[in-house]
Amino acid sequence: MALKRKPFEGVGNIIRFNWHFYVIALLILFISIFFHSYLPTHLQFVLITGNVIAGITILISLIVSYYIYDLSDLYQLRWVGKMDHKNVLNINAGFDETSRILKSISPDIHLTTCDFYDPEKHTEISIKRARKIYPSKDAVCVQTTQLPFEDNRFDICLAILSAHEIRNQEERILFFRELNRVTKSDGQIMITEHLRDSHNFLAYTIGFLHFYSKKDWMYVFQQAGLLLKEEIKVTPFVSTFILEKNGITT
Repeated sequence: MALKRKPFEGVGNIIRFNWHFYVIALLILFISIFFHSYLPTHLQFVLITGNVIAGITILISLIVSYYIYDLSDLYQLRWVGKMDHKNVLNINAGFDETSRILKSISPDIHLTTCDFYDPEKHTEISIKRARKIYPSKDAVCVQTTQLPFEDNRFDICLAILSAHEIRNQEERILFFRELNRVTKSDGQIMITEHLRDSHNFLAYTIGFLHFYSKKDWMYVFQQAGLLLKEEIKVTPFVSTFILEKNGITT
């Protein structure tokens, strides 16, 4: 049985890691409320309308995040199945929420946890805060383009809500070629991500640009010599891609 998460842990972490955004939004709201009476009537209407839209947008994003990270079975990791006695690589981008869950699902798992966070490349303040609050003590620090493991070592490689942090496409391709290299010929690579699609646009508006489209991911997988075996919709907002080696690395 997967480890039970705390109530509101997911949405709470989003607020903790991105509190500056919510503080700025509240300051803008309070300032606009204070000064709106000094504006012409038509501008007051525009300002109030804009504040209402912005407030609703933020509220919707938090409600959807609460559904995804706290109410859904995302962190049950049902797609991984039992991994006892298997060599498993779990890769994160500075914030590891899943290794302890994997160990609770499969106590006899042979788990290697890696962290590809690079402060020079990954400059988002939210990641820095996450690492400070939840330091990953057992993770092996790696480079995305050169994983320190021999060929065909792992039965399963996992990257859960982390691979999108590799913002350069060529680097993402090299990263997946490395996953291809270290995965056994009959092994699998499992990638869980939000997509840049209509569902995530409705939930996060322009925030969905932080994600990549399925078309983008498919191109990266193909260039890395990987085949898509199955796509699992964990929620309407999150997909897990089950990949296998096709024997060809371009």
